[in-house]
Amino acid sequence: MLLVDSTIWIDYFNGVASSQTDYLDRILDLKLILVGDLILAEVLQGFRNDTDFERARRALEKFRQVSMVNPSLALKSARNFRLLRRKGITVRKTIDSLIATWCIESRVPLLHHDSDFDGYEAHLGLRVIRP
Repeated sequence: MLLVDSTIWIDYFNGVASSQTDYLDRILDLKLILVGDLILAEVLQGFRNDTDFERARRALEKFRQVSMVNPSLALKSARNFRLLRRKGITVRKTIDSLIATWCIESRVPLLHHDSDFDGYEAHLGLRVIRP
């Protein structure tokens, strides 16, 4: 199983070719992909028209959906964020801290191309897919 970050889904739906979107395209039918509720919201909120929104919603609903946040994970995420900040690493978005912490705690690798996750990989054990 793996979690695909919104950065990859957005590129995928916009037809942006990269090693990550090519990898995603190759594994779509293998039933390995998890879609987190936070990622679902991030991806779908960006669509301007209803047709594209519905097409993406239907595509994402085919995968196993997971709830990512609860009070315990929120606390762990805040601790991870603070630990990285003490090391001089700035994470720009709280949602990325939540996603990274969920992946670490759930032992699920992440497919992404967002530098906010680099500190989590280097210092906190986030597993990252590098196609």
